[in-house]
Amino acid sequence: MKFHPPLIGVTTSIHSTTNDYCLRHEYITAIRLAGGLPMLIPPGEPNLNSILEWVDGILFTGGGDLDPKTYNGVEHPTIYNVNRERDRFELSLAKFALESDIPILGICRGLEILVVASGGKLVPHLPDEVGEKIMHRQAQSCPAEHNVHILPGTHLAQIMGVGETNVVSWHHQAASDIPNGWRLAATAADGVIEALEHEEHPWAFAIQWHPEISLNDTRQQRIFRTFVHSAQQRQMMLSQKAS
Repeated sequence: MKFHPPLIGVTTSIHSTTNDYCLRHEYITAIRLAGGLPMLIPPGEPNLNSILEWVDGILFTGGGDLDPKTYNGVEHPTIYNVNRERDRFELSLAKFALESDIPILGICRGLEILVVASGGKLVPHLPDEVGEKIMHRQAQSCPAEHNVHILPGTHLAQIMGVGETNVVSWHHQAASDIPNGWRLAATAADGVIEALEHEEHPWAFAIQWHPEISLNDTRQQRIFRTFVHSAQQRQMMLSQKAS
């Protein structure tokens, strides 16, 4: 039986002025290097079931902030690039995917989508809560580097093979709590939640930093390789059941 490379659905942003769908190229490169075949999923597709029927895994990517109304939060002057269409679509897709067995990876905003879809809330602006001893971004348009602690005994620690690692971050918000069904997998020294893994879903991880920007680091590559491998395994299992 011949299997094709796993098809990974990758969510996209909407440009705030042109309304073009857009995505940073690093996400696509990361999926391809891991052996997957990326397929862009723009916001607005009404048939969520058809998406899950086609793809073997879903990557929720970074981008603008969620509308605070989606998590009963408060407005903050630093909140930017809110797109309610994208919010509605990705929150619905995340809830639908979490009820399935499809592999899920959320990065930056993607973590926040999975948190809110699971009933959690966000910190509107991290410097107000934890200060700026650790910079999670240099400015709105510039990433920052800092260390994260990966909790021993977690699946993430097994994947990355280390307990501490340097990461590239580019965010000013984060999960304010751990929603039901998830467990803590990594933190920054200031206590910011840096990664979560699902307790019941077969393969669902939420990463606050940007591993796709650090693909020269084999530890970051392992996140994508494990994700794509899990999608491949699911594809093979479904094919065998259908034959």
